[in-house]
Amino acid sequence: MARALGYAGLLPQLGLVCASLFYNETAFVQVLAIIGWAYAALIFSFLGGVWWGYALLADAAPRWTLALAVTPSLVAMLSLAPVALGASGLAYSLFVVGVGLIVSPRVDTMIAKKIALPIGWLQLRWHLSIGLGVMTIGLAVLNRVLLVTA
Repeated sequence: MARALGYAGLLPQLGLVCASLFYNETAFVQVLAIIGWAYAALIFSFLGGVWWGYALLADAAPRWTLALAVTPSLVAMLSLAPVALGASGLAYSLFVVGVGLIVSPRVDTMIAKKIALPIGWLQLRWHLSIGLGVMTIGLAVLNRVLLVTA
């Protein structure tokens, strides 16, 4: 069930990427990109919550887990700054969150060296985070390309 729901969680971002490819009107793509940024930022923040849960529930969790657990939310919040500065900053916001998602499974891998994680968790994390991260960066590229060509 977790695997099926996890992969289903990629569908919203995939839909946004596809819509951006087929409806390449600049204002519409910017709206799609903002929605994509928000979705990716929420998921990234959620991952920090998972790490927080590990730290609270497992005595063997590394001491740095709590501190690192707040990082995704802070990065997601700070990535809003380029969006607030104007539409041209949206690609940077998407890129930052996308890269954060792609590297986030490294934290799970480090935690897994100290505590037992559910069977299949790491593989699922790598697949989902890389998938969502790449699609988020794809939205950044599409947004940037359309701004330049507009």
